[in-house]
Amino acid sequence: MEDMSVITRFDPWRGKLCTCPAKYSFSPYTGCSHSCLYCYASSYIRGFSTSRPKVDLERRLLRDLAKIDRELPISMANSSDPYPPMELEVGLTRRCLSMLLPRGFKVMIITKSSIVARDVDLISKGNCAVSFTITTLDESLASIIEPKAPRPKERIKALKALSEAGVPCALRIDPIIPGLNDDEELIKRLVDEAVRAGVKHISSSTYKAKPDNFARMCRAFPDKEPYWRQLYLEEGVKIGGSTYMKESLRLQLMKMVKEIVESRGLTFSTCREGFPELTTSSTCDATHLIPVRVRPRGLG
Repeated sequence: MEDMSVITRFDPWRGKLCTCPAKYSFSPYTGCSHSCLYCYASSYIRGFSTSRPKVDLERRLLRDLAKIDRELPISMANSSDPYPPMELEVGLTRRCLSMLLPRGFKVMIITKSSIVARDVDLISKGNCAVSFTITTLDESLASIIEPKAPRPKERIKALKALSEAGVPCALRIDPIIPGLNDDEELIKRLVDEAVRAGVKHISSSTYKAKPDNFARMCRAFPDKEPYWRQLYLEEGVKIGGSTYMKESLRLQLMKMVKEIVESRGLTFSTCREGFPELTTSSTCDATHLIPVRVRPRGLG
């Protein structure tokens, strides 16, 4: 395969805990304006806290589309949210979807922005599913850890609008942060809201510490710092470029979420946790939800 410009094979640092099926990764923007404290991508992208449209994107995208395996889905996007606030004016993600979906490409949109509901006219007619990240229903907590992202109630509203239009939707409870959003009753409330909004699948993962995001978290929650230092820096394990809680604690949390999800009749998976036995769906990333509505056609 020739080198491509804006579409790449999904390969999260060749992470040994990743169980994702083969797919492509595509981000219309560089950086992310949501400014989530726990973000892992800020450690390797300069100026990550500001979304910037990629230059000459549509021409480069069209060139790459001629080279890819059309059987594989395009994940949009894995680190830079495709719906930052500026998308309302710039419309770059919408223009990319207008290139992808009428031509029959398979697309999985990953976002924590309610702006995605604006594009329901395109998404509902294409080979497209949407995966929403919601970490908590607690508005005050969300305003601290995800200061510039749409509030949880706005995301639930967008989820419902997409589901009612026939778009298959998944929920990512990601990350679960010990001492903040790991309460069982709060997770039950979140799952129940997602079920009412029409979600078909739920995945989850635990917070992974990197030096920059750990420092941000400790500044925002100084009372939690000793607890997190014990869980991560003293008892945790380094995997790739991140520090994880020890396996037994992660497994305990993921089993708890799995039991809640399954009791509501949904499928479940984990993300970069190394527990494939907990996955009850055919894919861990919900790409199995992508419908086939449009037959592939040429790029002309």
